[in-house]
Amino acid sequence: MVDIPEHLLLKTAQARAKALGISVEQALAEMKGEVEPTKIEKEPDIIEVTPIEVEVKEAPAPAAEVKEAPAPAAEVKEAPAPAAAAVKEAPAPEKTNGQVPTEVDFAPETKVTQRLLTVVKAKPIQKPTSEPVDKVNTWPHLMLPEFISLMAMTAFLIFISAILQAPLLEEANPNITPNPAKAPWYFLGLQELLSYWDPQIAGVMIPLLIGVAAFMAIPYIDRNKENKPSKRKYAIMLWTFFLAGAGTLSLIGILFRGPGWNWTYPWIDGVWFDDLLDWVHFE
Repeated sequence: MVDIPEHLLLKTAQARAKALGISVEQALAEMKGEVEPTKIEKEPDIIEVTPIEVEVKEAPAPAAEVKEAPAPAAEVKEAPAPAAAAVKEAPAPEKTNGQVPTEVDFAPETKVTQRLLTVVKAKPIQKPTSEPVDKVNTWPHLMLPEFISLMAMTAFLIFISAILQAPLLEEANPNITPNPAKAPWYFLGLQELLSYWDPQIAGVMIPLLIGVAAFMAIPYIDRNKENKPSKRKYAIMLWTFFLAGAGTLSLIGILFRGPGWNWTYPWIDGVWFDDLLDWVHFE
């Protein structure tokens, strides 16, 4: 058994005195068991149990906190009611000849301080929008555009083959070497280089360094992962330099080289390239 703190006992006595219309000293004496308790003629509307006479038939009633409201009730039958203070889980005090028990176990008041650490925003179960990804399915996103491009290029080549006149020449005569002797158009750039440097340099070193080693090194030099051409300026610059150089050398060999591989002008000396003789005229 634990003694009731003085401030709780005084607070309870004041509430009892106010409810019964008696003095605080008389209420204290009644709670201590020194005098007979004052009988209540009419039960008040609001019932709150204070640590006075308590009778529990089946099980101990749970206690609640003290409120500054009138009225302790004389008896609590079966339903639990709020008490003046928190009562420990102990056997209920027995009623002896209508006397109020002199001691009631009260638990000390405990103040719990809570601190807000963070606020976590709840996420919906199903997101309203899908997350962007950098992967697509091979079909139809890749195969369909490639198939359409293949069909378009095939149709273009068939159209060009129908309108261009490109007859086969006479059989080659090993006793007569044509002048100028030009390679097919896709080798004329290399043939133009042979007119500037030694065959070991123009035919071996330059194709090996530029055509093999340089192209293999581009993915290691340009590490940009973007797919948009506007953001691949370095790669586009490298390809532009190669395309401009190869195209320039091929055009020179097709249009500006005549007999003896000398420099000529097509609008003056004509075109010295068999594939263009039948359909290109500058007259």
